[in-house]
Amino acid sequence: MTQDIELSVVMPCLNEAETLKRCIIKAQQAIQRHGIQAEILIADNGSTDGSPEIARRHGAQVVEIGERGYGAALCGGIIQARGRYVIMGDADDSYDFGDIFRFIEKLRQGYDLVMGCRLPKGGGTILPGAMPLKHRLIGNPILSWVGQLFFASPMTDFHCGLRGFSKAAFLAMDLHTTGMEFASEMVIKATLLNLRMTEIPITLSPDGRSRPPHLRSWRDGWRHLRFMLMYSPRWLFFFPGVLLLTVGALLFGRLMFGPIFIGPIGLESNTLLVAGMTALIGFQMISFYLFAKVFAITEGFLPEDRKIVTFLRFFPLEVGLLVSIIFFSLGLTLMIQAVALWQHTGYGELAARVKLTKIIPAITFLLFSFQLIFSSFFLSLLKLRRK
Repeated sequence: MTQDIELSVVMPCLNEAETLKRCIIKAQQAIQRHGIQAEILIADNGSTDGSPEIARRHGAQVVEIGERGYGAALCGGIIQARGRYVIMGDADDSYDFGDIFRFIEKLRQGYDLVMGCRLPKGGGTILPGAMPLKHRLIGNPILSWVGQLFFASPMTDFHCGLRGFSKAAFLAMDLHTTGMEFASEMVIKATLLNLRMTEIPITLSPDGRSRPPHLRSWRDGWRHLRFMLMYSPRWLFFFPGVLLLTVGALLFGRLMFGPIFIGPIGLESNTLLVAGMTALIGFQMISFYLFAKVFAITEGFLPEDRKIVTFLRFFPLEVGLLVSIIFFSLGLTLMIQAVALWQHTGYGELAARVKLTKIIPAITFLLFSFQLIFSSFFLSLLKLRRK
């Protein structure tokens, strides 16, 4: 019965015939040594080298996963795991499954996610030849730092493949990715859900395979970074948008009252145009932040954000429409003034600076009013409840 099994060891597998036996035996020895009620599941992702037969021959269960991908294999295996706790790890013999009891101890203490840490910064050890230099010095440290910055995660090594968690915590995280970014999604979701997490220093050994690894450094590194950006609309849209809107609006507002001279440099109508464009782009990026955040929350990708809920409550569609009417009126007024000046000259020549300092603000305010109208309506559509 499910409650009789405390631990499920899940290994994703795609043609790991050279190392799978050693990983299974190490896990079995640790299970027997510590008297753990456990099962070993091999989530096979379409192996053609006899890996499933090796697993069965050595007492492991095999779960056939049709959808290809690291994340797909792990999700499929974990869903079918019967243990209260799950420890996942690669089947290439780079992780020591004989050391899993340290993870069990932390899980028994109430931690939801227990991460292994390979990086020396977190007390881990990387043996010679175990990790390419570009991964050790660039990929893993930088991506882990980005994850800490974007999500305030306490984890040092975002991408360690040896980790343990409770089955309940896994279901609460509701993971969706099917590729290598699955590793990042788990840590990010656990952080956003305020799950209880800790790290254990581990040793990474050279894998025992004669073939190249499945990991593709630049492709999979970009997928991790892309995923982090998509899961953090604050850093992708909001912070850059606030910067652009603030700088653009301040410069735009000042230039509306006349040129600025900094020594021999004069900032006039051309700078006014650039400032208006900058402010509009900044506003659009902030709008994208709200769109992404509301969509992610309503679809269950991100947990509810109280700040967003409060903003939407105090700034409904009607407020957006009211503000847009104000800016439309300002733009229309300035446009009428510009036409009046043109009429005053008999529709002839009009000084470029006088004309542009009226036309540019007029067009900017009109564009902003339309952006705000459309953004307000689109945000209201995203707020509608969907089945």
